[in-house]
Amino acid sequence: MKLKRVVVTGLGAITPIGNNVPDFWNNLLNGVSGAAAITRFDASKFKTQFACEVKGFNPEDYLDRKEARKLDPFSQYGLVSAMQAMKDAQLDGENKFDPDRAGVIWGSGIGGLQTFQDECFNFAGGDGTPRFNPFFIPKMIADICSGHISIMFGMRGPNFTTCSACASSTNAIIDAAMYIKLGKADIIVAGGSEAAVCQAGVGGFNAMHALSTRNDSPQTASRPFDVDRDGFVLGEGAGCLILEELEHALKRGAKIYAEVAGGGMTADANHITAPHPEGLGAMNVMKNALQDAEMTVDQIDYVNVHGTSTPLGDVAETKAIVKVFGEHAYNLNISSTKSMTGHLLGAAGAIEAMACVLAVQNDIVPPTINHFNDDPALDNRLNLTFHKAQKRVVRAALSNTFGFGGHNASVIMKKYIA
Repeated sequence: MKLKRVVVTGLGAITPIGNNVPDFWNNLLNGVSGAAAITRFDASKFKTQFACEVKGFNPEDYLDRKEARKLDPFSQYGLVSAMQAMKDAQLDGENKFDPDRAGVIWGSGIGGLQTFQDECFNFAGGDGTPRFNPFFIPKMIADICSGHISIMFGMRGPNFTTCSACASSTNAIIDAAMYIKLGKADIIVAGGSEAAVCQAGVGGFNAMHALSTRNDSPQTASRPFDVDRDGFVLGEGAGCLILEELEHALKRGAKIYAEVAGGGMTADANHITAPHPEGLGAMNVMKNALQDAEMTVDQIDYVNVHGTSTPLGDVAETKAIVKVFGEHAYNLNISSTKSMTGHLLGAAGAIEAMACVLAVQNDIVPPTINHFNDDPALDNRLNLTFHKAQKRVVRAALSNTFGFGGHNASVIMKKYIA
């Protein structure tokens, strides 16, 4: 069978550097850091006392107060980003699509961690009598955001949540594209959300020695590829992309941002948290994405790397890029937008795929900020787009996401050509 073509027709974003797509994109291009001291709780006794929190977000600006209280923050972020994306795609309204041919595939690595923590705190602080909120489970389970989005927009097609740690929302985008390519849906709301900036989230990642502890300089703490990098900065938020079958989009005169060219998925099969030292899983997933897209390495102009600012991960990923792209690796622009947003865990892939879509649309590559000292373990011939955004024609961009457990996912966005 001939596969359908898939395009991006709407975007939505709730991020540490902007609560809508224009603000998010503008701050990416201007190298704005979203890191600051934690405001949600007293972090003074934690090894890490800062994060990339979502700022100025009031769910009641978008949702009924009573309904908002039934949602964990990860669902609030996800719902609002989906509302933005549906409006952007001009799909928010009556009779805009066939509800049986529209679905939601959403990613989250953890789900309602804040809710889970709060309910446990309440129980532990009581007299042992089991008093739990009746919405405890529906607020906490990782699949619930996709359910809420489908209910809000009346979408009765494919509906599920992908959970692959930090690769979750890239997996969601790839799965969504596959369903549309196979003709099983016309429209899928795809993306991911996460809200792990709480005592349990920060404490848990601290115990793993995964987070930066640069408490004296939060804004410069996420420093991918820098020799003094000491871990990632925890972020939160949501990103949403409306994926649509090309002919369906053209028939209704939709705005087309970019085409979803292809995606790849692999496993390291190596270690629960550390990447393969030679970047084997990362190398294979990029090859798979290129093969799926039927593209050659010289057709890619930009790679948005996983680039978390960890000592092992940054080295392994750049090794993999050189092995996959060969000499063309030195013609690429490479950048880590996590230097600005922090690491949104299960939502990272969605906002980074969005950065690729916007880079392709606008022919400009967002920078990697916070670079101070070169790492001799990295290939210094690579253009890691330090300090400032760089203008260039971006025919296609590849986004990498790698998760604990060895999960790898890559997606390629390219210019739409009729």
